[in-house]
Amino acid sequence: MATAALAIVAPVAVARTSGLTVTELEPDFMCVLCHEPLNASQAPQADQERATIGRLLAQGKTRAQIDDAMVDNYGTAVLALPPATGFNAALYILPPVALVLALASLAVALPRWRRRGRAAAAVAPPRETVLDSADAQRLDDELARYDG
Repeated sequence: MATAALAIVAPVAVARTSGLTVTELEPDFMCVLCHEPLNASQAPQADQERATIGRLLAQGKTRAQIDDAMVDNYGTAVLALPPATGFNAALYILPPVALVLALASLAVALPRWRRRGRAAAAVAPPRETVLDSADAQRLDDELARYDG
C-alpha cells in the first residue's frame, strides 16, 4: 500500500518543476476500466494510469505528449473528450448547429405567432356572457354561501 502511494506521490513532487501535476491532468483522462474520470475513480486501473501520467511528467513531457502517450498505451477511451476527428467531430459540430437552427426558427416563428394572436384578437370581439335569471339567481346563492 505504501509503495502504491509513493508511486503516485513521488512523480507529482518531481512534476511540479515542469508546471503540471497529476492532479491537474486527472480530469482530462478516464479510467479505461470503470469509465469514470481519473479524479473520481478509485479503481486499481486508475492508480496505474495516474502513475503513468506521473512518470511522463517526471520525464518532462508536455501536455500534448502526455495525451499522445496515454492514447498509445490505453486507446482513445482514456481521453475525457474524444478527438474531434471522424465521426466524433459530430459531437463538436452538431450542438452549435442545432442551437443556431433553433434560434433561427424562433426568430422566424415568434413574430408570426404574435401577428396571428393580434389578428385573432382584432377579428373576434370579446363576448359578453349573459346569464338567464335562473343561472344568475343560482350564482348569487352560491356566492352568498361562501361570503357569509
